[in-house]
Amino acid sequence: MQALIDRIRSEGKILPGNILKVDGFLNQMIDTALLDEMGREFARLFASDGVTKILTVEASGISIACAAAFNMGRIPAVFAKKHSTLNQDPDSYSARVFSYTHGTEYTIRVAKRFISPDDRILLIDDFLANGEALGGMLEIIRQAGAEAVGAGIAIEKGFQEGGERLRAQGLRIESLAIIESMDGNSVTFRS
Repeated sequence: MQALIDRIRSEGKILPGNILKVDGFLNQMIDTALLDEMGREFARLFASDGVTKILTVEASGISIACAAAFNMGRIPAVFAKKHSTLNQDPDSYSARVFSYTHGTEYTIRVAKRFISPDDRILLIDDFLANGEALGGMLEIIRQAGAEAVGAGIAIEKGFQEGGERLRAQGLRIESLAIIESMDGNSVTFRS
């Protein structure tokens, strides 16, 4: 998606450890026009898949998931929580996820009442690198007996193994921007 690629080129910052910082338009301050365009593109890409719910992991995927859900006919968007809270539903699906960016392992949780075996779920996330978040969400879907129709990713780091590995396992992944390589000053995108 050219608008996203252009924003990454103009405003993205490459940090040590192959981390791409896009907080000025996607992860902290959100460009809502770009977000809507991304949501419309995911709705177009998965229009014929009968998606009943969207699943993401807090926090950066939530806005993208909501934009996609709204543009897919205002279907529900569900997010897996990373942190336990006092009011958390104890009857939950859970999976362990390692965050490369934070260098931390989380247990993500979704209350069982939010996902049913009848659901056809689209996974949405801001980044795909090693595939840990998608793997955790797939585990939750498996526990629920639901079906994953695919994954919509804003930015995929194509030089890391997550996308290739998950595609080889049969998961359909549609990424709006795939980064082929990054160095201290520039980002190269897959054609």
